[in-house]
Parts: sequence; structure tokens; C-alpha cells
Amino acid sequence: MIRNSFISLSLLTVASLATAQERVYTPMNAHAHNDYEHSIPFYTAYYRNFGSIEADVYEKNGQLLVAHEEKDIDSDRSLEKLYLQPLKTIIKKNGGTAYKNSQDTLQLLIDFKTAGIPTIKALVQILNRYPEISKNPTVQILISGEQPAPALWSQYPAYIHFDGKRTIQYTPAQAARIPLYSTDIKTFTNWNGKGIIVKAEKDHLQHWIDSVHQAGKKIRIWGTADNANTWKTQMNMGADYIGTDKIEALSDFLSNRSNIEYHGSAAPHALYKARYVNNDSMTAVNNVILLIGDGMGLTQIYAGFTGNRGQLNLLQMINIGFSKTYSSDSYITDSAAGGTAMATGHKTNNRYIGVDATGVKLPAIPDVLEPSGIVSGLISCGDITDATPAAFYGHVSDRSGEDDIAKDFLSSPVKIMIGGGSKHFNKRADSLNMPALLKEKGYTFSTHFDDIDTIQSKKWLLLPPSAELSMLNGRGEFLSRSLQKTIRTLGNKFFIMAEGAQIDYGGHVNNLPYVITEMMDFDKAIGEAMKFADEDGHTLVIVTADHETGGLSLLDGDISKGYADGNFSTNDHTSVMVPVFAYGPHSLEFRGVYENTEIFEKIVRLLKK
Repeated sequence: MIRNSFISLSLLTVASLATAQERVYTPMNAHAHNDYEHSIPFYTAYYRNFGSIEADVYEKNGQLLVAHEEKDIDSDRSLEKLYLQPLKTIIKKNGGTAYKNSQDTLQLLIDFKTAGIPTIKALVQILNRYPEISKNPTVQILISGEQPAPALWSQYPAYIHFDGKRTIQYTPAQAARIPLYSTDIKTFTNWNGKGIIVKAEKDHLQHWIDSVHQAGKKIRIWGTADNANTWKTQMNMGADYIGTDKIEALSDFLSNRSNIEYHGSAAPHALYKARYVNNDSMTAVNNVILLIGDGMGLTQIYAGFTGNRGQLNLLQMINIGFSKTYSSDSYITDSAAGGTAMATGHKTNNRYIGVDATGVKLPAIPDVLEPSGIVSGLISCGDITDATPAAFYGHVSDRSGEDDIAKDFLSSPVKIMIGGGSKHFNKRADSLNMPALLKEKGYTFSTHFDDIDTIQSKKWLLLPPSAELSMLNGRGEFLSRSLQKTIRTLGNKFFIMAEGAQIDYGGHVNNLPYVITEMMDFDKAIGEAMKFADEDGHTLVIVTADHETGGLSLLDGDISKGYADGNFSTNDHTSVMVPVFAYGPHSLEFRGVYENTEIFEKIVRLLKK
């Protein structure tokens, strides 16, 4: 006999509790609560691939009418018309299954609002006219609500299943008719769906869920709040069906698990142990390394911190400020205007690169520093003609003019440039022989990243296709190695801008694993910069972003496992301020809140002292 507690709590194991978070959820785990109250019953949930759909029914003269309350009964809204006839049509169209080309089961949960015996009698008579449904192994008919007494269940066809109630003791034969147990959340807790459930109450609920699963049954919790935090809490606890009245929202939430969950797949990197040599001091600054995490806001940083098991080089920095990123013509900047503000000290219009809001050419940091004998290098794990790196050497009124941006490099004093986008410097549509022109100016030009170990010249462009790969697709140690080589080549008195370009790409496609792995890779480069700053004693490291991308929020996580679950509010940029971290001499000057243009002003002033 299966009892209220199902099994002894001593049988619960750590493994059974851990599987909930690792389980893959899809819309087949979604339950359309009171489905009939939607403007289009059945079809709305069905075409969102819900695994369970609920209809409340009242028995009236042998008919089953669908309504939440008796006062809402409408003779035109029957179970047959709203559910059975559409389902029959779908099954025929699919060649005999509830879902096309799938053996997935569609559960039709029928909640009896009237006495069990006459209601189930009417249901059986109706279902006898729909053998496509009643005898279909991909459809499960489940009776909830005012069920007949369990002792009577054996009288009804085997295709009728029953929703288990935790307060009833069932015989083995009766339990065999129960695939699912449903319970009201309020029997365990008054949790309102915000924050977390009180531990003792959560433990009580979790023990019950695990005992149901040990008995080989599924569970559904009803009466919960209907929001992402509640859905995620139920998922973490192992609920088999997540109930909702928000069909589209829950479907999107469950459909996108692989893009918004990160399970710590990348091995965490070891940190450089900061020594804070000359940190906070006002000694001379000979070199500046500006690291720009494109699209990197505070949440991206914390997601990377989580993915790297609770540690980042970046978070060892103690001098922190915030930059305001709006552009001349928009509340929300793009990378062109954001990059230009930091590269030139001037706000400009979105899409403008290296020119002011009227289109007038602006000198960038490398141009300003070159007369003082300070050399420059640019690095990006993306297209080097894209907006952020382009702002440090290009001058166009539309960021899409990559060929024109590449041509502008011929007039730039930048000594080293590493990134993707070789097509703009090589086989160009305008037939301009850029490699020959670069050679005339003394540059070595290569598209093979392995050449980074053998290049001996002081002026070179290294534009390998691998630069534009994501970390998930095998880019490897491109960014850190490029920074190390550039530092060694430029020697003393230099400015380097290195961009973690693809943090932004991950935000645009709303892919959290993409964001986290790019953030972790960017942090490796940050560690290299900090290490050099400590060894040199006169190098200032600045880490910031041009803007935040994706409106990322974090809904759940486990730092010890590197696990994070997020949500994106947009596939574009947002207007929030971005952090500015500084390490080394004069890092104190980067505290506070200021315009992004002040980053340019501080860098130039410190290097030209």
C-alpha cells in the first residue's frame, strides 16, 4: 500500500536531490492551467508544445461543459467542441500521434467540478466516440477534482487514469492507475513566489517530491505564483509539470534552456595573485592597457564570476567607477559612438566612428600620443574593422564601411593590430592592394595566428580567421597570447587597447553560455595585464565596457558548480552605466561616476605627463 509519505525519508540520497537542477526541461513539462480561459483553448497550448492541458468540466444531462465556475457554463463550450474534436483532427493530421513525428505524450487533465460517478460515466460515453484519443498511446486522460472513490476505479476503462492525492492511501492496484500526484503548494508553505521558500518548508516539500519520484510517479504543484522565479524553483525541486496561465511566457522560458543556462562546461582558470605594486600611488604612468569588454555590464561580470567558480582576476581590483554611455543622438549608445567617446574624448552619433556629431574627423588616442613617442597596439577577438577597435584608427560616418575603415589604417600611427577581418585588408572589392601598401609602410602582414611566435618586426598586422571564432567554437588562447606578444613587442611607453568583442555577440544572440565563456576568456587577458603591471610598476590597467548588451539578469546559480541561469530582456544594447576598474599607478583617479569621454582625457593626461 502506498502511503502519504510514500517512502522513508532515509532513502533519499544526495544524487536524487542533485538531478533536478541537471534535468533538461522543455515545454513538454508545461501544464496549461485552466486552459479553457484562454482566447483560443487547446490550440494555444498545443502549438506551444505543452505536455499537459487542463479543462474543468461540469456534467449537465450527459454533456461535459467546460467552465471554471458553474455560473460561467455555456452550452456551446463543451469538452468535445473545445478539446476532443480539435485533438482528433490533430491526431489524424499527424498520422496517429498527438505530436507529429513524436511519441511524446499529451496529457489531457480533466478536472471534475461535479460528482464523480455521473461525470465519469458521461466522459466514458463521450470518449467511446473518440477511439483515436481513448486508445491512443500518445494521449493520457487524467481525472482530477471530484473523482469517484478509488475503490470504484477498476470499473472504468484502463485508459482512464487518476490524479493522486497525497492525503489518500491507495492499494497497489489503485496506485497503478495513478501516473501523477498533484498538490496545493499551500499545504507546505505560504511562499508567495518571491525569493526562496523557508528552508524547513522547502525541505518538507522536497522530501515529498522525492518520495513520489521514488514510487515512480510524476508530480505537479498547483496554487503557486506564476512567474519565472517560481517556475525555476519548481524545476530545481524536480517538478515534472510546471503549471501556468502564461502560456507564451512559460513556453519561451522552457524552450530556451540551452541558451540561458550554463552548466560550468569550461574549466575554471587560475587567477593571477594581485600584488598591487604601486596601486593607488601617484607615480609616473609609462604604459596604459585599456581592456574593453564589449557589451560587458555588471551581470556579465557576475555571470563570469559564477562560471569561473567564484573568482575573477577583475574582481581583485579595488578602484572602481562607473561610466555613462549615452551618445550624442541616442539614450542608448552603440559600439561606434561608445568606442569613439573613449578613443577621442568626444560624444558622437550612433554608427559614427572617429568623427564628431557633425562628421568632422577626430584624432584618437594613438594619434594624440604618437608625437610624445608613445606607441600603440590594438587587439580584438572579433573583426578589427568593427566599431570598437575601429574607433582607435578609423574615421567614417557609418560603421558599415569596413573597407574604408581598413584604408584609414594606412594613415594611423598604430604599430600592431591583431584581430579578424582580413578580407578588408586583403581581397577587397575595390581591388586596392592593401598588403602592398602596408609593406611600403613597413608592416608585416599575416593571416596565420601561429606566426605570432615568430614575427620579429616592430610593425605588423596579424589578422587570422580564428580571431573571429567564439570560445565555444575553439578560439583558444588568442586574446591572452596576443596581449602578451604585443606587450613584448612595444617595449616601454605604450598604449594598448584589447577588446573582448564577443561578450557582446553572446548578448545579441541571448546566449548565456556564450557570454560566460567569453567573459572568462576576457578575464584571462585581464590577469596577464595585471601581472605585467605589477612587474613593470608604471603600467596602468583599465577595464571597462562600451555599453551593456542584452539586458541580462541572473535568475539562479550555483557558484560551486559554475552553474548560472539567466534571462535577457532585449537582443540589443541597454542604457545602463558600465563599470570602470583600474589597477596600478593613478588607478584612484578612475573612481566615481563620469562620462565615458573622461576615460580618454585621463589616459592622455597621465601618459603625456
